Amino acid sequence: MRPMLDDLELPLVQEIRSYDQRALAEHSPPGLPGTHLQNMGRAPAHLLIWGVATGPGELDFVEQLDDKFKRGDPLPFTADITADAEIDQMIIETLRWQEIAGHPQRQAYIMTLREYIEPVEPEDLSLLDSDILADAQSLIDDLVDGLDIGLDFATGLERFVSPLTDFLSRLEAFNRGNGQ
Repeated sequence: MRPMLDDLELPLVQEIRSYDQRALAEHSPPGLPGTHLQNMGRAPAHLLIWGVATGPGELDFVEQLDDKFKRGDPLPFTADITADAEIDQMIIETLRWQEIAGHPQRQAYIMTLREYIEPVEPEDLSLLDSDILADAQSLIDDLVDGLDIGLDFATGLERFVSPLTDFLSRLEAFNRGNGQ
């Protein structure tokens, strides 16, 4: 089976590497020796794919791949490596390509795909506090009012600049006079 990303066949795939990570939480029971590991599931899988597009349609392939990358939508992905992992949708996380010097109509490409996991909708939205936005706006308004007072305070200190400058020069002269 050739690797496919959406409706785009990935030509001359040289390597596919998969990166999976399990999330484990370690708990220390109070008063007991040892720890207990809790399986928290797994993080989204990552695939690193690199290959070469060659021939008259190589530039068109690269442009289509770049369009899919820029859209950022989850795309169906099929390859032998992901068949048993039950990975259906992937997002192109990074994409790089370059023209291979000395070889016309050849583009090397490398991309990282991240598994797309559909977010779970909360079951009961009635428990959410709808006044949170109003509370946050009130706090921000209070903060802005406080910043305005700070400006008045900073500009009010200007009248002390010249007396304190004069005081500093008199203090230095006094220290010189006492031999310090």
